Amino acid sequence: MTTSDTVVPDRRKVREFARHLFGVYTSGVLTFMIDLGHRTGLFDAAAAGPTDSAGLAERAGLEERYVREWLGAMVTGGIMTFDAGSGHYTLPPEHAAALTGDGSKNMAPMAAMVPLLGRNLDGIEAAFRTGGGVPYSAFSPHFTGVMDQLNRRPLDELLIDAWLPLVPGLAERLAAGARVADVGCGTGHALVLLAAAFPASTFTGYDIAEDALDRARAEAAAAGLENLTFEVTDVAAFRPAEPFDVVFAIDAVHDQADPAAVLRGVHDALVPGGTFVMVDMAASSDLEANVGNPFAAWIYSISTLHCMTVSLAHDGAGLGAAWGRELATRMLGDAGFGEVTVQPAPGQALNLIYSTQRPA
Repeated sequence: MTTSDTVVPDRRKVREFARHLFGVYTSGVLTFMIDLGHRTGLFDAAAAGPTDSAGLAERAGLEERYVREWLGAMVTGGIMTFDAGSGHYTLPPEHAAALTGDGSKNMAPMAAMVPLLGRNLDGIEAAFRTGGGVPYSAFSPHFTGVMDQLNRRPLDELLIDAWLPLVPGLAERLAAGARVADVGCGTGHALVLLAAAFPASTFTGYDIAEDALDRARAEAAAAGLENLTFEVTDVAAFRPAEPFDVVFAIDAVHDQADPAAVLRGVHDALVPGGTFVMVDMAASSDLEANVGNPFAAWIYSISTLHCMTVSLAHDGAGLGAAWGRELATRMLGDAGFGEVTVQPAPGQALNLIYSTQRPA
């Protein structure tokens, strides 16, 4: 291309993109402010009603000067409102619904993902240049707690009443008594809920993270559940002594170093006619199909910063969180499963629910 052929950028479009880019950066730092508001209880305090900065600081037991500056970010960031006449700050009820409470609609815990994933940027930069990745251990112990907080509320509300009914006959099978496993179970909260709801069944959770399983065992013991156990296991080498009737994998397969081996292992561990339920990210395997998906940029970003890199750190497949339903369905077929049903996860737009069976 000659000098005369050089494309001259449209100045208006340059300005528009610069504003967009600054908005991206602003959203990034606002995420830290939301995380702080969640950690310190400021959102809960603000939800109690309008007040000035001193009143809010008193409610939350915090230093007023920090609270006042935080409120400035909240108001200008469109999260809270300010009445100059009274000096009162208000968290609108619609905003409080997304930032407070014990339900799955509380998105405040999600903010912790951003500072958590940013801690390993140096290692990920090095992987960009030389290959490999950042191992799971580099994200511990903070990752365990953050993921537990993110998953606990949706599981409490949705797992038993909304997700299980999507698989015909599954709840009845569990009620009658079945052997059930969860591969990549993390802190095991899903199994705690299932074991309590279906006492006739027995449940075993498998994960490689010992700190997560310590939490899982403590919660199971506190709930007095005798039909639930946990084992430290690399689920790529999943070879149980006795077959299972049902296996779950909740947001776990795409992180694995050898996901194909995990899926084959699950298939082989099931009785003929046994059911596999996999919950994973709601994305297509094709980038062009993800354009316009409001969750796609989040999925690709967390994949780069965690999911893909922890797999590549162990010379793995590096599927990443955006491996997508087309590839997931194909890999389930390659593992030996029969017809795969894929449905949106009710109440959890980021996920799809895959269900399939080992042929009889």
